[in-house]
Amino acid sequence: MAGDVQLRQLEYLVALARERHFGRAAAACHASQSTLSSALRALERQLGVTIVQRDRRFQGFTGEGERVVGWAHRILAERDALRTDLDRLRHGLTATVRIGAIPTAVPATSVLTLAWVGAYPQARTRIDVFSAREIHRLLTEFELDVGLTYVDPGATGSHVLPLYRERYLLLTPDRPALDGRDTLAWREAAGLRLCALSRGMRNREIVDGALVAAGVTPQVDVEADTVAALYAHLATGQWSAVIAHTWLRAFGVPAGMRALPLDDPGSRPVVGLVLGDRGPASHVARAFLDAVETAGVGAELERDTDAGSVPVSGPR
Repeated sequence: MAGDVQLRQLEYLVALARERHFGRAAAACHASQSTLSSALRALERQLGVTIVQRDRRFQGFTGEGERVVGWAHRILAERDALRTDLDRLRHGLTATVRIGAIPTAVPATSVLTLAWVGAYPQARTRIDVFSAREIHRLLTEFELDVGLTYVDPGATGSHVLPLYRERYLLLTPDRPALDGRDTLAWREAAGLRLCALSRGMRNREIVDGALVAAGVTPQVDVEADTVAALYAHLATGQWSAVIAHTWLRAFGVPAGMRALPLDDPGSRPVVGLVLGDRGPASHVARAFLDAVETAGVGAELERDTDAGSVPVSGPR
């Protein structure tokens, strides 16, 4: 090799993989585009492979380049883990845990954060919302420490911590026909104007599947990629929605609405914490999982599924 690979070169490469554009990657690294390009060409010479497919614009990575990008992510993640571990020894854990959450699980994140800061008062939390597929990709690329997403009901091991099973309720405008009702059947959503998460999201697939199995053709008038956007519409009293029980923890029942549990459609999907499965988990990720498990967060969120814990109606 012409010289030793430098961490700065790997940072440029990871930025290019993220931005898919030379100029934006350089800006993200606070460098000029010529500096970034020169560093990447030097990296190619040092490794003896072509990494970047070039034309006048970024065209992607070669097969060898994709492999180098993967290693760059791992090496930089290990560098960050070293810094975090040394910082923990000196000052206690003060790092930020980066959580990627599916939209339907976002209302449960406050319980996780309480467990985290309860164990490490100086630690911080960053929460971003992604699809389950995107969470897996970002974990693989070490852009996230932890994913809060749907997991295989039988999943076990050091990289998975199941937390709770989703329970579904119909949140709908209050009306006399609902008086005295403790539960509803899925088929009773027939004819209602619905809000729902966007197509392609796992929660939407689950809800649509249960409605279709009950013989209901979903009439979705409003689609959104956040729970908050759905609640903004539900608060008007014009629409209904099939919601996960954890949404009530954060948003409650809007005035003039009722939330009634739906008959169990069968197996309820499990939501949990997952770590990347490429290489060892970061110290931050491992500490976060330990804090959540020690605090009994899963049991608390599972208790929310008990019928007695569900607020049935909002203020009138």
